[in-house]
Amino acid sequence: MGGGKHSPDGLSLLRWGEGRAMPWKNGGGITHEIAVRPPDAGFETFDWRLSMAEVASDGPFSAFPGIDRTLALMTGAGIRLCLADGGEIRVDAPGAPARFDGEMACEGRLIDGPILDLNVMTRRARMTHRLSLVTLDPAGPALTLPAGEAAADGEEGSPAATALICHSGVAMVGTGAEQLDLRPRDVLIRETGAGPHLRLEAGCGLPAVVYRVEILRR
Repeated sequence: MGGGKHSPDGLSLLRWGEGRAMPWKNGGGITHEIAVRPPDAGFETFDWRLSMAEVASDGPFSAFPGIDRTLALMTGAGIRLCLADGGEIRVDAPGAPARFDGEMACEGRLIDGPILDLNVMTRRARMTHRLSLVTLDPAGPALTLPAGEAAADGEEGSPAATALICHSGVAMVGTGAEQLDLRPRDVLIRETGAGPHLRLEAGCGLPAVVYRVEILRR
């Protein structure tokens, strides 16, 4: 994870703008790296990877054989994934992410101007992932995420990490030791076996929307 705040209890907080920004060679966008495991792993060796991308123009998606991907909208009108077989997947709302195989040939076509998207990638042979959208209502109950549990080495389906990405509003996250505020595009990651119990609720008296990403070992 580039930059950000790392705590001894297994939490990593990355504010928007703190991560490594990598302009695309074709000039069509910028990737903002959030986290990769193992740390500093390349595209051929990572187990899982989280990033956001500013997409400014249409273009083909890079192929990632053996990788499962989920694409979710952060800002903008959205993008259409045009498949080689003539099919189409639309990512045009926070609650409409697209999950697809990394080796799938497709072209991204912007619906109405630039977007910022969230990209989750896991190596199919070793990892899988789930992405869900959480809406926090200031008048409703808080969401509790139990403390992470260390799993037996190689145990299938055991959690590797949980990431919380603020889409909109302000999400307050209680860790037991402190209260953290997640603002749009901020990310909090809890690693397996060390992370504490987390309590999420809306801040500033307004609703908040958060993506929850669970990374699981196969």
